[in-house]
Amino acid sequence: MRVHALVADLESAWRAVAAGATVVQLRAKVPTDELVARGRGFRDLPVTFVVNDDVEAALELRADGVHLGQGDPGAPVARAHGLWLGRSASTYEEALEADADYLGVGPIWATPSKLDAAPPLGLDELARICAAVRVPVVAIGGVDALSAGACIRAGASGVATIRAAMDPALRAAVDEALGP
Repeated sequence: MRVHALVADLESAWRAVAAGATVVQLRAKVPTDELVARGRGFRDLPVTFVVNDDVEAALELRADGVHLGQGDPGAPVARAHGLWLGRSASTYEEALEADADYLGVGPIWATPSKLDAAPPLGLDELARICAAVRVPVVAIGGVDALSAGACIRAGASGVATIRAAMDPALRAAVDEALGP
């Protein structure tokens, strides 16, 4: 869970893995058939592979898991097929109520990739959520190599990112904060 890279294509996925990503999440707002086409080859990555928002694509691509937003359908199907289930949470209440194997919590800080997102939570709220839930928390939203350690020290198990996914300094910062 240390570094969760959100990518839209296989080339970016390989670059993220080379930089230290431990989870690669295929994230593209396209129809299922196009998502499956983009996802060919992801199963060969030597890391955990998750598909965003599409259980059908996750099953067809033999992904390890699927990440669903609060309103996304498919959790019962994911559970029935043994997929690892990630859920997004942008409030303390959502985090407490989520049926998930891990939570993507954020945005922690403002980010250009989520202009329509909830207001940033900040580190204090991240810490409160981490202390209250029993599943790993991945901090997302404005996270980079300079801020990743603070998220880990607040209780997150890892960080998720789009822009910093190819920066080896991000993995180094997470590893340093997590310790040996």
